[in-house]
Amino acid sequence: MNTFTQVILFTDTDGRARFREQAIALDEGTPQARLSALMPSGGLQLRESPVGFRSSFHCTGTPQWVFILSGQMEIGLQDGSSRVFGPGQHFYSADTLPVGANFDAALHGHWSRQVGDQPLVTAFVRGAP
Repeated sequence: MNTFTQVILFTDTDGRARFREQAIALDEGTPQARLSALMPSGGLQLRESPVGFRSSFHCTGTPQWVFILSGQMEIGLQDGSSRVFGPGQHFYSADTLPVGANFDAALHGHWSRQVGDQPLVTAFVRGAP
């Protein structure tokens, strides 16, 4: 069976954001056009971030797929690690604030920034409400 690798940015049990990968089965469609099961969504939003953009640490408000359309996006975690995503790459951003927690910029979330000399253009596809 063919699969699609979903990169997931999530909140671990210790409250820190981490990355993990998960396989999504491509078991529908035809051998020439394999498809996953239909996934519900809550809308599409496009964003352009200028050269030099960098956020502070924050949590994802609503879980969403992030697709890089052009430019490069770096995601940094509290442990000092980071990953760079380029055109055609994606991740599922689901590092929400733990229930009952108050946001702590030294513990929770991730930061993001535009990398390189091209503006960053992304498409956000929210999970179903």
